Amino acid sequence: MGIEPLTHLGDLPVAEFMRRYWQRRPVLIRRALPDFVAPVTRERLFALARRADVESRLVTAFDRWRLRHGPITRLPSPRRRRWTLLVQGVNLHDDGAAALLARFRFIADARLDDLMVSYATDGGGVGPHIDTYDVFLLQAQGQRRWRIGPCQDPSLRPGLPLAILRRFTPTRQWVLQPGDILYLPPGVAHEGVAVGHDCMTYSIGFRAPAWQELLNPWLDTLAQRWQRQGRYRDPGAPVARHPARLPPALIERTFAIMRTLQPRRRDALRMLLSELTEPKPFVTFESPARPLSRARFAVHASRGSIRLDRRTRLLYAEGWAACNGELFPTDAAERRLLHALADARSLDGKSLREAPLPLWNRLWTWYLAGWLHVDGGTK
Repeated sequence: MGIEPLTHLGDLPVAEFMRRYWQRRPVLIRRALPDFVAPVTRERLFALARRADVESRLVTAFDRWRLRHGPITRLPSPRRRRWTLLVQGVNLHDDGAAALLARFRFIADARLDDLMVSYATDGGGVGPHIDTYDVFLLQAQGQRRWRIGPCQDPSLRPGLPLAILRRFTPTRQWVLQPGDILYLPPGVAHEGVAVGHDCMTYSIGFRAPAWQELLNPWLDTLAQRWQRQGRYRDPGAPVARHPARLPPALIERTFAIMRTLQPRRRDALRMLLSELTEPKPFVTFESPARPLSRARFAVHASRGSIRLDRRTRLLYAEGWAACNGELFPTDAAERRLLHALADARSLDGKSLREAPLPLWNRLWTWYLAGWLHVDGGTK
């Protein structure tokens, strides 16, 4: 029932792409999706930009660079040159966009981030810049000229609302047609400019969390878990001949305590599961208007199917799993079905009839929270 990930990008097998290009060097793939039909129309994108629960930005370069954050209730005329609308996380709000993003699950969910859609009129763009993450730039409608080059100077132009490189020396350029994909690894300087009106580009972005982002929650957890009683003592300490000098005994004793706090591999596993499934701050879930009882939920699911909400993140590893930031151990009885649900993002009723009682209870709790839906609902 799940959406099958891509096996090829045009004529290029994804296995070869991962081996030769992923995190290594840019590549342009002509007709990567030869029969591509954009799932999000211009009107749908404009409607999303008007919503307060959708992250959007309007960039204009009429006389100088300007940036406005959403909700965007008024847009310039589509006939006016040099403006761009960017809507982040479109996959969180549109089934078609979510289905397109799922095609790129040949890369682990832990790395897959979101689908951003940009609409630009002739000459529209956001200036030359670099990204800290991998991105597939899929041309959905119209044409866009991309120029790329090495980032020899990461300094930015001062006084601008956008992160635009001070110096940009492109070495390659292409004009992309619908269905073409330009892949860029992190750190490649690039600039995209719409050629003609009604240009739409889909950016399939990947998370590359900074180590500090991952370690900060661990350090918070560490502080709560390792609460030591007592205080430092130094009976028999010698007379301080240099009062400002940090006592070596204090250093050694503190270091000895710190060494006992050494993290284990399973700590890293649990931290990653929790952090990488945590929903973004603006994500909300909708509980069913008329929730089914536990018994009726089981009946409906067994006769039909269940499907994870498009906003739900479910990851697993080595006897543990996390759903939307909630970490829990898994036992052997539920593990196979839970892993199948995470990988396919759906389960049919026939498979569910084998589910043990604890898993049914967990699934029903997720259903009540709006994290999954019965019979492949639209959420």
